Formats: sequence, C-alpha cells, structure tokens
Amino acid sequence: MKVEDKKAVLRNTRQKGEILKVLETAQGPLSIKEIYELSRKNLDNLGIATVYRAVNHLMETGAINEIHLPGESSRFEASHLHHHHHFHCKRCDRVYDIEICPFPLDKSPKGFTVDTHEIILYGTCSDCNSKTK
Repeated sequence: MKVEDKKAVLRNTRQKGEILKVLETAQGPLSIKEIYELSRKNLDNLGIATVYRAVNHLMETGAINEIHLPGESSRFEASHLHHHHHFHCKRCDRVYDIEICPFPLDKSPKGFTVDTHEIILYGTCSDCNSKTK
C-alpha cells in the first residue's frame, strides 16, 4: 500500500467511528442528512463532505450496506444485521427495520433460485400516529 493510501485510510478515523456508531445504534437505515445530523452531536466540526467520504469508505470495507428505496435517496445501515425488511413512514420520512419476513424462500416456484429480496412497507409510524390523536 502506498503512503498516500495509508494516510487516506487512517484519516478521519474518529469521524468514521462516530458515523459507524450512529448507524449501528439506529433503529433503521439513515440518509446522509440523518447521519450528518446525528454524528454532529458528538463532532461539532464535522462537514457533510466528510460524511460522504466516510460512508463511501465504510461501504467499500463492507462495514455498512446501502439501502435503495424506490424514488428516494439511498440510506445506509450496519452490515452485520440479520435478514430484515423496512417500513417507510410517509409522514416523517423515517425508515424503520421490520424483523419479520413474510416471504418463505423455500416456497419459490420450481426451478427458480432466489438470491435476495426486499420488502418495503409504507404507512404511518407510531410516533406520527400518536401526534394525530
């Protein structure tokens, strides 16, 4: 590894560590803006460009995964999570992890091989529902 590459890997380790901690403690995948806002609570001088670089590095190393929601910006979550799906609140725009999987992979059509799947539920989260009552 070249000296410049080593410096790039070592640079911003405090920032990368904080971003990874934020993603590991989140209740669901976060947008770049959410990662930035939550990480700034412990790192006042954190810039949005640093968040983008750190997220890209953490994806390259396999520490986090990118989550694609149709028509939305990417969100990110820790990669060590077990298989799960997501709930997207249409009111507050937050995304939550759902621990159930209603799709039995062993019931795939004969001759089909399922590699992966994603189910996204849309609706209103409990926080938003309680605000309307």
